[in-house]
Amino acid sequence: MSTFLQDRKISGKIRLNYQRNKNQDQTENIDLAAKAFKYEDCRDEFWNPEEFSLLWGTSLWEQASESQRILLNQLYWVAYYSQIISAEIATIFFNQTSAAGLYAIEDFRTICDMLDLESSQERAHIAAFQKVAREVEDEVFGERLFSYPMRSPYAETMTFPDTNAVKRFWKWIQLNTFGLLSSGNAFIASQYFGIRGIRTLNGKIVQHQLSQYYMNHEDQENAPIPSKISYYHFLDESYHFNSSTIVSHDVIKHLKAPTAFEKKVANLAIRGCQQDHYNFSVLVNGIFWFDPAAYQTIYKLFRSPAFGMDDADAREMIRKCCTEDSQGLQASYKTHRTAVESYRAYVSDLDYVSEDNKSMSLMAKNDISKYLKTANAKFLRFQPL
Repeated sequence: MSTFLQDRKISGKIRLNYQRNKNQDQTENIDLAAKAFKYEDCRDEFWNPEEFSLLWGTSLWEQASESQRILLNQLYWVAYYSQIISAEIATIFFNQTSAAGLYAIEDFRTICDMLDLESSQERAHIAAFQKVAREVEDEVFGERLFSYPMRSPYAETMTFPDTNAVKRFWKWIQLNTFGLLSSGNAFIASQYFGIRGIRTLNGKIVQHQLSQYYMNHEDQENAPIPSKISYYHFLDESYHFNSSTIVSHDVIKHLKAPTAFEKKVANLAIRGCQQDHYNFSVLVNGIFWFDPAAYQTIYKLFRSPAFGMDDADAREMIRKCCTEDSQGLQASYKTHRTAVESYRAYVSDLDYVSEDNKSMSLMAKNDISKYLKTANAKFLRFQPL
């Protein structure tokens, strides 16, 4: 079997993607932006398009003052990119284990150089997201709500998941096992990038829209720094998506046909992605949170001086926002459906993928009625701590 380096089309794709990413690397811009960020300089303006605001299109949004809407817009940025931090921590780690698995491929260096650059960029992204989120929450609440201390790559990736102690332990076992397998198996390593590509697809859907706030800003030089970070981040991630697709769809052609075990592992990983992305969130459009897991956090938000609700009002607002249909819930569900269709297209030409995974049957089962049924049941048992 020929090496992928002998395949001029594939090797050309890899070199071109790596060189372009290297030439437009946004690390310096992101570092400078993070260093210059001061919340007081941009606390009175939107950082994203209006519809990308926390709890947009719900009862809270309808009754919020202009200053509260601005805060909700900024908190969307904090919540969204805090979730991205968790994903990028995992990406850095699995880039390394998967690169080790690809050592078995002749001419692996170009791929590994590409991954080294991406991991370096991810570290810059994380540092910038952390600084902004920490400063905003310290200033507004005096504590963390949506951000969190750095975590292990073996931790639950979703910030607000549908989980418990048993599920967390099982996820820890799965991630450890996949790390071991991907570091010693070229096929499993290459298909990590299939999973990474699927997960990045939804990011592309949302992050392209977030980047437009800066792109369309009438005074880009003085645009709020978080909007600049969104734009720089999107530029980097566009190349990361390309590399995921090249490795998982093209390089795989120069590997031996997968064994039954290798197919099983790859399909279990895709199934796990479907499980992680089963939910959709009225809190943050484009993030697959299990909203009942965030009720305590939202209760704190409503009781904070920024919203000034008493206990009864805060509970009632959670009920209205999270257990009733709304424009915001419909928008989040639409994003979820777009993700399902995009994922289907992404894996459609991969022969080893099972029919259940090609159809994204698990993700596709969720809908508005299921969301509301679960949200109402969980709300009835909700007790503020």
